[in-house]
Amino acid sequence: MKTSRFVPFLLLSLAAAGAARAADRFTLTVTNDLDIARPAETIVIPFAEVKSRLPGIRFDQIVVLDASGQIIPAQMTSFLHVHKGPPHYDDLIFQHDFAAGEKSASFTVALSEKPVPPFPQKANVRYIPERYDDVAWENDKIGHRIYGPGLELPTATKDQATCSGIDVWSKRVPYMIVDHWYHKGHDGLHTDTGEGLDMYDVNTYRGCGGTGIWDGKELHVSRNWRTEMVYANGPVRAVFDLGYEPWDGGINGALDNGFMVSEKKHFIVDGGHNLDEIDSTFDFKGSRNHNDGEITVAIGLTKHAKVKFTPAQSETGPCPWISVWEDFPDPADGSLGTGIILAPGTHFAGILETAHDRLILVKAKSGAPVRYFAGAGWNKSGDFSSSADWTAYLAACAQRLASPVKVTLPAL
Repeated sequence: MKTSRFVPFLLLSLAAAGAARAADRFTLTVTNDLDIARPAETIVIPFAEVKSRLPGIRFDQIVVLDASGQIIPAQMTSFLHVHKGPPHYDDLIFQHDFAAGEKSASFTVALSEKPVPPFPQKANVRYIPERYDDVAWENDKIGHRIYGPGLELPTATKDQATCSGIDVWSKRVPYMIVDHWYHKGHDGLHTDTGEGLDMYDVNTYRGCGGTGIWDGKELHVSRNWRTEMVYANGPVRAVFDLGYEPWDGGINGALDNGFMVSEKKHFIVDGGHNLDEIDSTFDFKGSRNHNDGEITVAIGLTKHAKVKFTPAQSETGPCPWISVWEDFPDPADGSLGTGIILAPGTHFAGILETAHDRLILVKAKSGAPVRYFAGAGWNKSGDFSSSADWTAYLAACAQRLASPVKVTLPAL
């Protein structure tokens, strides 16, 4: 399982000063080439590198200390469950707030004599069978959900809906709210009692980062997700997959009379960020005239009717992005920004406006992930007061994506 949310470039330093280590700990250094701040920068160390330096390490007896010696929240991921035999672990994950101009930070990874108590949750995902198979996720900044198969069935009665767009739940508190918001009922979800609310209408559109296939004339989208799998659930990072059954991708130029395409979405949700990392992998190998070719994938942001919106975008640099800032007519709803940033190396193919969505287009090959970052920011959260704040945030995120931090480990 590959995860890469703001993943640092890992350097195995063979001659760094201080390479000698005690048997129960080692120190690593994270360097930053940018002058801007990097809040909640996520540091990912492969577990194999940790174990090679601390052979006696145990899953629940690892601590990470900052330069002052204080224990900081950390998480070990285990994506592959092993029922019998040696357990499988993937990454050690923690975060650091780089101040503007801060070029390096040091951390110590050490053995703990006792299991480490849980840290406060900053990222969470849950399958919600009691609400027609929603999958909902959140961090300390924002919440989201995607509709599942149960919502398409007649048993959903008047709530029956088909949409693969991404919904937004706006939060003004850092703690996790998904579980108890589902107990509020429909009307309660749409009323802010001090924690936030759901005022975002995804309808049948792309919402905040939903995808589709653009055939040159029309957007072709999937039905609700059909498979789900949660791999990690905080405290720092949540990781999960959603799978979509094949749908008709439409006519691509004059070559096809339609072709079938399926999709698997891989989500990485880190605390402290308004954007989630999404890898969308499309499979169309069996489609005539597309066996070795490309399709055009559209990633969208909904523009709501009768809502004043301010668009913005950047088409230059390694990480093009688009945004929508909407001022909702009800003052209780406030204003919400949504945005999409393409990861470095993505084949950007332009920006398109439809009646309901702003779309950023990318070229995709069958089986090759399209990586992008999508999310939202609410003015009542206290983090953003205007569209200028939101676009400045997206521009800074794009800068950080284009210039990841570097990790130097002590030599073995």
